[in-house]
Amino acid sequence: MITWRAGTVVSRGATWRGARELRVRLDADGPGEGTGEVRALAYPGLVGDPAVGDRVLLNVSALARGLGTGGYALVVSPAGTLPPDPLAGPGHLVKARYTPLQALVLGVDEQESPHHDVLRDADDLAGLPVVVADLHSALPAVLAGARHAAALAGRPAPRVVYVMTDGGALPAWFSRTVAGLRDAGWLEACVTAGQAFGGDLEAVTVHTALLAARHVVGADLVVVAQGPGNLGTGTRWGFSGVAAGDAVNAVATLGGRPVGSLRVSGADPRPRHQGVSHHSMTALGRVALAPADVVVPVFPPGPMDGLPDADGVPPLEAGSLAPLGARVHGQALALVAPMGRHRLVEVEAGPDLLAALASSPVRLSTMGRGLAEDPGSFLAAAVAGVHAVRLLG
Repeated sequence: MITWRAGTVVSRGATWRGARELRVRLDADGPGEGTGEVRALAYPGLVGDPAVGDRVLLNVSALARGLGTGGYALVVSPAGTLPPDPLAGPGHLVKARYTPLQALVLGVDEQESPHHDVLRDADDLAGLPVVVADLHSALPAVLAGARHAAALAGRPAPRVVYVMTDGGALPAWFSRTVAGLRDAGWLEACVTAGQAFGGDLEAVTVHTALLAARHVVGADLVVVAQGPGNLGTGTRWGFSGVAAGDAVNAVATLGGRPVGSLRVSGADPRPRHQGVSHHSMTALGRVALAPADVVVPVFPPGPMDGLPDADGVPPLEAGSLAPLGARVHGQALALVAPMGRHRLVEVEAGPDLLAALASSPVRLSTMGRGLAEDPGSFLAAAVAGVHAVRLLG
């Protein structure tokens, strides 16, 4: 089940909140072919911060299979000198439970937390807008749309909290997106829920994560999505994004205002993800039992100026987003009244919103495609942010 390697750190690379890139030379006498170097990722909070010359033990299972770990071998432990014990302190919440790397954290909702008294009887989000998305890549696009709408309304940018569920990556530290948005001031806090960990605050469930965002951080707007690394099997129910429907139910149960962000693509070669992905159709249409605002982008019929160039990828031809918009609208009708339980909300997605996306402080990428390759994907997420800010009145 695990493909192991050991090696020696030969260089240290980029670092961001909670993570460190390394180059590791694999041992010559280990299993597998060759003794080359691999790009590795260490989480100092779990395994220390390896120095050049340190010996490390690696998990290369997903890397060997070409799966979605970002091309990294993952440092499991030092193979020589152990890191020091953590400082004694409060916190008895165990995440990644009963795995070799289970970690003790201070839960925002546990008895030792300074916020326990606030959250003990908290039960109401008081109409807080909560955007629920399938993919982690929607996060910066939702924020770009929210900030754009706030600027147009002449109001300050909203105070946004990201609730990261445990459907993808468990460590929030894996996400350069979260680190970059926090550093840029676009994101006030990250709350990791369930088995996910490494956020600014830790919560046992999505429910307490939402309540912490409202009552501890003071969020104007919350975005709920899984961490990087969506898992899918090509079946109707076998994908991690099904939890988006459960998140809609949690928001409604707590008196929030759920806003459904559709997973859209105009470039995905797989028919099940073209237009509105079957992930959104299942999560919102079958799993979400509470009504939500389903936000649909309305693309201009004429030229869509401002599409950026990507490396070797020319911008789409003028007007090419309009057919995608018509397809998305037709698919979304199955989710909204009178056919479905949700509310249809249409939001214009023109060149001004595209420019707002291009100003993102972090790279926009979904399934390996950037803004130039699949603008409809990011515009569909951005309009959910636009609508959420409009709900703030």
